[in-house]
Amino acid sequence: MISFTRMGRFASIAVIAGSVMLGAVSAKAQDVPAEHLQAAREAISALGVTNRFDAILPNIVDRLTAQLIQAYPNLQDVISAKVEEEALKLAARRADLEREAAVVYAKAFTAAELNEITAFYGSETGKKLLKDGPIATRELLKAADIWTAGIARDLEQQANESLLAEVQAEQPAPEAAQP
Repeated sequence: MISFTRMGRFASIAVIAGSVMLGAVSAKAQDVPAEHLQAAREAISALGVTNRFDAILPNIVDRLTAQLIQAYPNLQDVISAKVEEEALKLAARRADLEREAAVVYAKAFTAAELNEITAFYGSETGKKLLKDGPIATRELLKAADIWTAGIARDLEQQANESLLAEVQAEQPAPEAAQP
């Protein structure tokens, strides 16, 4: 069990580390022109690259609430209310992740490439690729596994047959029996 004092120290360290990292992000963001960052924001929005992180704060809330209730079961209602209240204050920090993602994409792609990515993934075909691409990839991997097993089986069979034929061809013919 973690005491509140220890959690407070951990939180302080996290805030300091976050401030240092945010300073680094701000410095990185200054290296990228505003139009380039905007193109990156639009691309990450079209791709939905940060959507998977939407559940992080709710998951942390659930985990922390359960942990605190386990430690202080008589304070369940107060714990739930306070953790949720504090989480709502932190929800605005989700924008920090969006900014970081924009910087990452701006560093990886030119503004023109980002505009092309946005145009494609914003189209119906791009949206369908995002939606159905993982399913197609999973099916392709299944097909590749089956294909691999077939190739391995056939190679083994054909190599064994070829080796057997070679060995048989090199053995001397049995001599005819003498009367």
